Amino acid sequence: AAAATQPHAEDPATPRLTVTIGDDTAAWTVADVTELLTTDTVVQGVHFTPETSTWQTVGWKGLASNLSDIASMGGTPTFAVVTLGLPDDTKVQDMDDLYEGLLEAAAVYGVNVIGGDIVSSPVFFMTIAQTGVIHTTPMLRSAARPGDRIAVTGTLGGSAAGLAILQGEKPSDGSDPESIIETHQRPRPRVSEGQALVNAGVLCAMDVSDGFLSDLKKICHASGNAARVEAPDIPIHPGATKTLPQTALGMALNGGEDYELVFTAPASVMASLEGKLKSGFHIIGTITDGEPGIVSIVDRDGEPLEVDAQGWDHLRP
Repeated sequence: AAAATQPHAEDPATPRLTVTIGDDTAAWTVADVTELLTTDTVVQGVHFTPETSTWQTVGWKGLASNLSDIASMGGTPTFAVVTLGLPDDTKVQDMDDLYEGLLEAAAVYGVNVIGGDIVSSPVFFMTIAQTGVIHTTPMLRSAARPGDRIAVTGTLGGSAAGLAILQGEKPSDGSDPESIIETHQRPRPRVSEGQALVNAGVLCAMDVSDGFLSDLKKICHASGNAARVEAPDIPIHPGATKTLPQTALGMALNGGEDYELVFTAPASVMASLEGKLKSGFHIIGTITDGEPGIVSIVDRDGEPLEVDAQGWDHLRP
């Protein structure tokens, strides 16, 4: 298996890496840092289909989802290990394309692919384990406090809009369907933004992978708080408003796979962040001292909106 993956792994000119692909494990030295480790699995028919993804975009997005986890802690990504489960009819060219996309993302974000495994499987899957480092305290879901402002990087709902187009939804005149689709297929994890947040003193963050509302509820549960979100302040991706304007807010709240960062901090810290994030950010609400896990969405008049939190959940029946 190691021999099969070796042609696709870059030669990592990294002083910390002492053993790369070819031995039973990789090895690296550890300095005075906190190590981060995350993993994610992509399964054909669950996370993607040939109708909605190319093999290059499966590779890019598979690594990007792991990098987004590292970003949410404020860390710097370092090494990745890739395991593939392959059906008997797998084409070599498809896997070459997969690694092309994966290694493209690795090059953009400074990741070294240092090993992996290949197993036989009735359905294609890819599991990536990703490491990172951080030189200070990582941002945690549990660190939100009442009075903190809630903010999100970039925009929300673009990935859901791209998927809708791929599944046959007709975009409105004047929209850019290719750009919207790329938002879904090739997300940009907010690594530099996460580093800027932690350096500015932000203590609480997580990435928006399962859906903004669902993920904000996780922050509230972990920190023992509630939240109030101002619907007019939610930054909706232009692709969502142009593709399905009637459901754009729902896409932004529940669409998932935006891989933005939702974070909380006192107003003074938010003010210090102005102009420091490449993606920009929008303040959209406040952490409140209420029933843990409860998120209220209100309109511009302060009236509550009925919104169903239907973010991604693998275990939902």
